[in-house]
Amino acid sequence: MTVAEPDVSVIIGAYEAMPYLVECLASVEAQTLDPARIEVIAVDDGSTDGSGDCLEEFAARVPMAVTVIRQENSGGPSGPRNVGLAKATGRYVFFLDADDRLGPEALERMVAMADRNGTDVVLGRVEGVNRKAPRSMWGKTLERTDVFSSNIKFTLSAQKLFRRALLERHGMRFDESLWTGEDAVFTMEAYLRADGVSVVADHTCYYLVGRSDGKHVTKSGSYTLRFDSARALTELIARMLPPGAKRDVLMVRPFLVTVLPQFGPVFLRNDEDVRRTKLELAKPLMDAYWNEGVSHRLKVHERLRLHLVAEGRADLLADVIEFLRDKREPDPVLEKRGTRLYLAYPHFRDRAAGVPDRVYLAEPREAKAFPGWRQDPAESFLRRAARKVRRQLRRLTVRRTAEA
Repeated sequence: MTVAEPDVSVIIGAYEAMPYLVECLASVEAQTLDPARIEVIAVDDGSTDGSGDCLEEFAARVPMAVTVIRQENSGGPSGPRNVGLAKATGRYVFFLDADDRLGPEALERMVAMADRNGTDVVLGRVEGVNRKAPRSMWGKTLERTDVFSSNIKFTLSAQKLFRRALLERHGMRFDESLWTGEDAVFTMEAYLRADGVSVVADHTCYYLVGRSDGKHVTKSGSYTLRFDSARALTELIARMLPPGAKRDVLMVRPFLVTVLPQFGPVFLRNDEDVRRTKLELAKPLMDAYWNEGVSHRLKVHERLRLHLVAEGRADLLADVIEFLRDKREPDPVLEKRGTRLYLAYPHFRDRAAGVPDRVYLAEPREAKAFPGWRQDPAESFLRRAARKVRRQLRRLTVRRTAEA
């Protein structure tokens, strides 16, 4: 039995996904949402390992509507997702990777959350299986939030529930020119365009599975592709938000998650040509979007490395990375009667290096871990007042949304 408009279209792109695909499909079949309210659109992207046959067998057996599309390999996950999205008829779509699996009751809970709150995107709690999963956004269930007042910017994978009308209204599709990070651009745009986002934090909705064969898509690709991804995401944020605090809050994500890892321990193993190329690729990003509003939201060692990247100081950068690699701790330097804390990473107050003191200045969230530091009373008052204003604005927004 099928319905004219299913509640949710589950879109699965499969490429050489065996044997993981078996459990993936079993997790769809086990969903508690009525099968008549689910459609599955599975795209076999030129597999040679039997993935396509597995999908056909699934389609012939299960009670829900299943469409299997077999095509030549497209080279990445964007193509199959776009093909599936073009065929989807559900009120919502969910992008399920063929080597991952849904948690029990996942679709039922996420659809109910979206319907209850009228939100356009729903995040379900993710757990990792033999790999790390994002954690900072699962502190509590949020009926309605946004990308600025929560940590959802740190999970930009495509495995979310999206209201299809939102995607169609804005013509949203995955960028097939990107070989990595394409889901980050898509999801960030959805966050910014959404009329509210919900977070299901009290129930595992998705299992992110680490493949033992090392073929998981996020582990593939060269460092140049990472900079392509960072460029696309920063340009999207800049295009959708004017300069200011909101833009800076979101710019933290590409700098921290995509750019900074290129200047970690791997940088020490790179030869001189690769080091130089990395700095050249980073330069336009740093010139365009690196500013005080972004930097003060980072920890000192993160800010310091990115400052040195912005200045093109590979020599000083290597010293800092070696210090961190060796798990050494910086000496704390307390001044201004304990209200100002500097962390003396390499080249602190080294005149020859010329790194400004402000780069080493710990923000309160980092400084509070050090004995002897105390919040400046005037600064503390201003921060409390700002938090109070933000809470009042959020309550007002929620009230207006409910009245509408």
